Amino acid sequence: MRPYASFGEDVATIKWELAAVAAYYAAINVPKLFDDPQWPSFQSEGWFGVNTNNVGVDKLAHTYSTYVVSEILYARLKHKTGGAPGIQYTAAALASGIMAGTELFDAIEPTSGWSWEDFAMNTAGAGLSILRNSVPGLDQKLDFRLMIRPNDDIYTTSGKEHFQQQRYFFALKLAGFEAFKRSPFRFVELHAGYHGDDFLLEDRAAGIRPKRHIFVGLGLNLRELFFRDAKRPVGRAVGEVLDYFQLPYTAAHVHITE
Repeated sequence: MRPYASFGEDVATIKWELAAVAAYYAAINVPKLFDDPQWPSFQSEGWFGVNTNNVGVDKLAHTYSTYVVSEILYARLKHKTGGAPGIQYTAAALASGIMAGTELFDAIEPTSGWSWEDFAMNTAGAGLSILRNSVPGLDQKLDFRLMIRPNDDIYTTSGKEHFQQQRYFFALKLAGFEAFKRSPFRFVELHAGYHGDDFLLEDRAAGIRPKRHIFVGLGLNLRELFFRDAKRPVGRAVGEVLDYFQLPYTAAHVHITE
């Protein structure tokens, strides 16, 4: 294991991975410079209120995006440094910087602006990654995941409907606990999360009240079921993806709020 290194040394270790992530977000955001940009402004978007644009689902999308970027960079640092001390902080700081840059691009959009709520949720995602990679064994017990509920288009990329398809939740993996490692319960997870319904513009125009759902439920630990002992790189990679993404129809959720 490498001893503590400077922030700059960590960055140099994953310079190409960092460049790839930065290029991805640049490709998404640079076109905003040519789409009637405005002088940077601020906009208060609220949190999870029924009168907010997306009843808070977009806020969890910010948390999840920063969390996943942090996790990707952490995984690459861990691979290249042998799990050196402090790399979880470097990964989270870099992810936070990239997402803050994205928020700066939002600040020049005529219909948007810099949102401190988005910035706070980005920070929460980075902090969650730090926690998960600092507490020994926590990454074997707890995931933060996204599940997409398919519609007629499978996934709608334009407008607000994609937010309505998204469910964000924590998954407590029984396989991570010694008491369940040799029992059938290792394939079971406990879920708790949030999603929204009926907040599209046409729903509001029709007088339908937006719905905010906190849910709990059970899910299948697909990584434990199919990829626990994967030997091939592709199998291991798919297993790792399943720590962050739940395939639809592999969990049963019940609303505890309407």
